[in-house]
Amino acid sequence: MAKKSTSTSSKSKSTSKKEEEGITDEELEEALEESLEDDGMESEQNAEKTEEDAEEEGNKVTTKKKSSSNKKKDTEEGDELDIDMGLKESDIKLVDVSSFSVKDIPGVGPSIAKKLIDSGFSNIRAIATLPPKILQEESGIGEKTAQKITQAAQEICKIDFTTADVIFERRKKLGKIVTGSNSLNELLGGGIEAGAVTELFGEFRTGKTQIAHQLCVNVQLPEDQGGLAGKAMYVDTEGTFRPERIAQMAMARGMNVKDALKNVIYARAYNSEHQINIMKQSRKILESENIKLIIIDSIIGHFRSEFYGLGSLAPRQQLLNVHLHQIVQLAETYLIAAVVTNQVQSKPDVFFGDPTRAAGGNILAHGSTYRIYLRKSKADTRVAKMIDAPGLPESEAAFRITEKGIEDV
Repeated sequence: MAKKSTSTSSKSKSTSKKEEEGITDEELEEALEESLEDDGMESEQNAEKTEEDAEEEGNKVTTKKKSSSNKKKDTEEGDELDIDMGLKESDIKLVDVSSFSVKDIPGVGPSIAKKLIDSGFSNIRAIATLPPKILQEESGIGEKTAQKITQAAQEICKIDFTTADVIFERRKKLGKIVTGSNSLNELLGGGIEAGAVTELFGEFRTGKTQIAHQLCVNVQLPEDQGGLAGKAMYVDTEGTFRPERIAQMAMARGMNVKDALKNVIYARAYNSEHQINIMKQSRKILESENIKLIIIDSIIGHFRSEFYGLGSLAPRQQLLNVHLHQIVQLAETYLIAAVVTNQVQSKPDVFFGDPTRAAGGNILAHGSTYRIYLRKSKADTRVAKMIDAPGLPESEAAFRITEKGIEDV
């Protein structure tokens, strides 16, 4: 009805206009039809626009719901937390790694922080250099959470590409422990290096355990006297540790015997699994006890006795590889010196020369930074030969084992 009245009104107006201007009826009808078509098209366009707006608004709502649903799902799968939240590049650049703790990692709440600390992962660099799988297994957190925590720690510690001059300056600051013999120190490039694994292998009575005892004393010396001003951790797998020998060596250097003995933390390993677990537990005390030296005497003993025959060789070597990487990771993370003693075996097909070979195969050979072969000489004299070192030549040095400890010939 409204359209009709509008049309009638328009018609009457057009008629009056026609009368004034002399427009014919046909022209008037054509004008009216065009006017109605324009109104219809405009209405259709407005309706289409309204439908498009509604559809777009609906899409926004759907997207928002999906985003909310996905966020909830990720939170559940990510084991309580999203580690990526709050980690900005500007924040990473300002971080002082030495004063950084796991509680400060973006997204790590009190519950996960407690799990990490209770498992011995209180050092941010220890987390950054550890495979996420091991972090997950030892701390009991989720797989995705372990991956995110490790990634965040790596970004904070700036574990990335660098240049040789930076590494050169960093290595100049590494401490070394003197052995008591100047010739042996020269063979080692100044002493037992911190942040590296030094392997001593040889037959019985060649001085492996004696050097280990001497290093437990010398590591306590101030840095200007050839020590690292720290404590030693001695893992004994063969029952050859003697505190009386520590006392003799400390007395020879004018040290307080009681203090020297207190600064050696001892652990007896009764099997290969126990030996590996001791290394896991050591993370909890390395920093709090200011440990600067780890001794494992010997690294291979339990593995050789528990895994025998060709059928068990592969699992033995794999477990030994895991253990060796534990030691390497601790040495590099906490910048402490690690010394492992190793047994030997005879090669039956060698008819000329020395048939003695280090036990442990290529796994142990590749894992050690420095390899030193010890052999007997006349009386109390021993000979040390550098077998493998990244930056030192093959050479030999003679030393003596006396009541006072390791001395020059």
